[in-house]
Amino acid sequence: MRNTNETESGSETETTVAGSGTAVAGSGSGTAVAGSVPVRFDTKVAVLLRDDLESWQRLNVTAFLVSGLGTAVPEVIGEPYEDADSTAYLPMLRQPVLVFEGAKETVTAAHARALSRSLATAVFTADLFGTGNDRDNRAAVRAVGRDALDLVGLAVYGPRNAVDKVLKGARMHP
Repeated sequence: MRNTNETESGSETETTVAGSGTAVAGSGSGTAVAGSVPVRFDTKVAVLLRDDLESWQRLNVTAFLVSGLGTAVPEVIGEPYEDADSTAYLPMLRQPVLVFEGAKETVTAAHARALSRSLATAVFTADLFGTGNDRDNRAAVRAVGRDALDLVGLAVYGPRNAVDKVLKGARMHP
C-alpha cells in the first residue's frame, strides 16, 4: 500500500510505501526532498479494471482511461520534466494512479456511484476492442445507454473519500 503526499504548493510529491519506510519521488512538478514535510493528497486518481481482461487489454485500457483524465482535469497534470542535460520531457500526472480490479458487477456499480457523485469519469467498453480509431470509439459508446454499457474499465478522479466510496468492493490490482 502506498501513501501519497504533496507539499502545500502542489508542486512536489513523495510516496511512502507503507511498512517499508521507503520514500520515492512521485510525478509532481518538482523533486521530492527527503526530510521535507509532505501533505497528503486530498484527491485520488484510480482506475478500475474488470478482472477477466487479458494482460494486454489491462494495459491498453489503463492507458486510454488515464489519458482521458489528463485532458479533462488539467489540475492532475504536473509540470514538464527536464534532465540534467536540459532535455525536455512531457509532463505527467502529478500524483500516482491506483489500479484496482473487480468483477463485472463491481465495475458496473462503481460506474453508477461515480456518476451519482459527479466525479470526473472516463469509461472503456468491450466494444472499443473492436474499433480502430477515436471516431469509432466515441460512436460505440454513444450507441449504448448508460445502464447497458459493457464496461471493462473506468477511471475516476475526485476527493479521496468519494473515490474510495466509488471503489467499494474492488481490490488492488496484483
